[in-house]
Amino acid sequence: MAAGLYLVAVPIGTARDITLRALDILASAEVLVAEDTRSLRHLMEIHGISLGDRPLWAYHDHNGGKMRPRIMAALTEGRSVAYASEAGTPMIADPGFDLVRSARDEGLGVIAAPGPSAVVTALTVAGLPTDRFLFEGFLPNSASQRKTALREIAGVQATLVFYESPKRVAAMLRDAAEVLGPDREAALCRELTKKFEEVIRAPLGQLAEEVGARSLKGEIVVLIDRGTAITVDEAHIEARLRVALESASVRDAADKVAQETGWKRRQVYQMALQIEKGE
Repeated sequence: MAAGLYLVAVPIGTARDITLRALDILASAEVLVAEDTRSLRHLMEIHGISLGDRPLWAYHDHNGGKMRPRIMAALTEGRSVAYASEAGTPMIADPGFDLVRSARDEGLGVIAAPGPSAVVTALTVAGLPTDRFLFEGFLPNSASQRKTALREIAGVQATLVFYESPKRVAAMLRDAAEVLGPDREAALCRELTKKFEEVIRAPLGQLAEEVGARSLKGEIVVLIDRGTAITVDEAHIEARLRVALESASVRDAADKVAQETGWKRRQVYQMALQIEKGE
């Protein structure tokens, strides 16, 4: 097996979703690295792959700074290193970015063994448009920051895809319905490829209400359809500014509307000044 860093995608649920190439790499790599060593050990046991005397190192968000030099040293020595996330594809909302960047900076080989990804799996079963999508990962924890993040992408003409925890998903959906509107089509995909897989499809407001009345468990992906495209002309900017100026200063109103619409801040600020002066 050639030297290099092998990024191995592993199942998001059903163990048999792993690829034959991934199994070959896990069986042959000189060094194994995993976000969760217990998960990788279990997966290898299921598929009859022996660890033998090969090292198995943990690499995750909390120990990256400590472990990265050790992994880089193994790569520099010309060893083959396989890295696997706990589930899914490395670096897709999983650790690995700094490791890959370090390997690239040193001119070392980085090889992908593609496979399962919760993002793509959810897109295939949700029934929402897939011609264009935006993956946002996890939204912020606080409601105010979450709403701000949602406002920033409200006008994006693509299916919006998020990861969310069961404990926060009801609040996230309520905020999304408030910011994006209750009528946008949405879907919640839970426990994909697992025994209790579930897809709930409904307008965003209805979905928020339904999820709020339940106690969900498992891994969750939320998808929200694109909104209706809005023509952002001067009349639209002026209307937004008049609403914003009812509760904000000229500076804050201009900042808010410029951020939401993508117009140049200086231009929006001048319009806000004119409105404030009654021109």
